[in-house]
Amino acid sequence: MSNDIDVDALITKLGTDLSTFLHKNHIDHPLMVGIHTGGVWIAEKLHQQLALSTPLGTLDISFYRDDFTRIGLHPQVKPSHLPTTIENRDIILVDDVLHTGRTIRAALNEIFDYGRPQSVTLVVLIERDQRELPICAQIVGKMMTFEKDQHIKLTNEGQLSLKQFKL
Repeated sequence: MSNDIDVDALITKLGTDLSTFLHKNHIDHPLMVGIHTGGVWIAEKLHQQLALSTPLGTLDISFYRDDFTRIGLHPQVKPSHLPTTIENRDIILVDDVLHTGRTIRAALNEIFDYGRPQSVTLVVLIERDQRELPICAQIVGKMMTFEKDQHIKLTNEGQLSLKQFKL
């Protein structure tokens, strides 16, 4: 089963919704942080669209996952990079797909190892059902429902698109 999604249009929507959210909540100088790998790509696009002055941060949550012992070390672990202190900062955390909530939980654990932010706003391109942890995003590109054996992933086949597939 394949379901192409206009990723560029969703990112534009995310940027507009996020800009409105930041203005409404009086957040002037947020630190945007993307989760490797899909979240970083989306964060780069949003960072550019919003013309944020603080450099973009990145997180690789591989060592913070609660299923690390089951899945092992991913062959391409990348270092996390936060360009500034996060103490009392407003953080925009960006990921491609929110599913079980475990990736976001791991990202929050890593962020808090660096300090205590003022706030964390979660932005995701796709939010799907079947959450295992009570985590929700404030800004969502598209909500989708899947069967348990279906997954969605960001792919690069000449152009970036999301593909839904059965395992």
